[in-house]
Amino acid sequence: MNNADIPVVILCGGMGTRLREASEKLPKPLVDIGGKPILWHVMKTYSHFGFRRFVLCLGYKSDLIRRYFLDYREHQNDFTLELASAEQPQWHGGSQLEDWEITFVDTGLLSGTGARVKRVAQYLDQDTFMLTYGDGIGAVDLDQLLANHAEGGRIGTVTGVHPASRYGEMHVEGNQVSEFNEKPTLATGWVSGGFFAFQREMVDRYLDDDPGLLLEHKPLRSLASDGELTINPHEGFWMGMDTFRDWTELNQLWDAGEAPWKVWED
Repeated sequence: MNNADIPVVILCGGMGTRLREASEKLPKPLVDIGGKPILWHVMKTYSHFGFRRFVLCLGYKSDLIRRYFLDYREHQNDFTLELASAEQPQWHGGSQLEDWEITFVDTGLLSGTGARVKRVAQYLDQDTFMLTYGDGIGAVDLDQLLANHAEGGRIGTVTGVHPASRYGEMHVEGNQVSEFNEKPTLATGWVSGGFFAFQREMVDRYLDDDPGLLLEHKPLRSLASDGELTINPHEGFWMGMDTFRDWTELNQLWDAGEAPWKVWED
């Protein structure tokens, strides 16, 4: 299947309560990294691998996300506006607009993540669809994810990552600290980094109409217990923007030109 035909579902409905310093007036997916919403960074990652059909599961302050894309041309280009005239703005070159098809779906203010996916079922018109969160970024090889999904032959595939510790790791000999590593990557165990691939049948078999249904609870647990969940191991950079500290760190990486998730060309 051509990547350009595969729908990419992005969960954009959360309130981001742990990121209030940066998102008090914005939905979390619009909180910026380097002047661009984190949602834009997620979509650029998929676009780099040829995906162009996005389905946004909206909730909290959904109008702002809709408005951002409705005004996207104004964000990207210079223009001249004659205020006393009814003429449209005169556009002046600028950036080439993204070749994206975006479907905006209001999936409820307090809906669970599984319920949000269920409510966009009518837009999942291919045998396979991708799914991720609007607040997590990584240098994930999405072609490899699809290849592992096909090879696994199961209904779902989840990208597994090794999270970084938030604490300094110490190696101790007696009463002496012999080595100190700030925020080392935890090499043991895997956690979900989002970036899923699913067969369309997952929606009908594992999701129901419960408005509080969380994808991470019964649906994924059932897929795993049924032997229908493959892992896509990712050893590279991945980070969820959950706190103000995360937001600061991601912006520092971007500003320093050291953003490892930037797999696309300018």
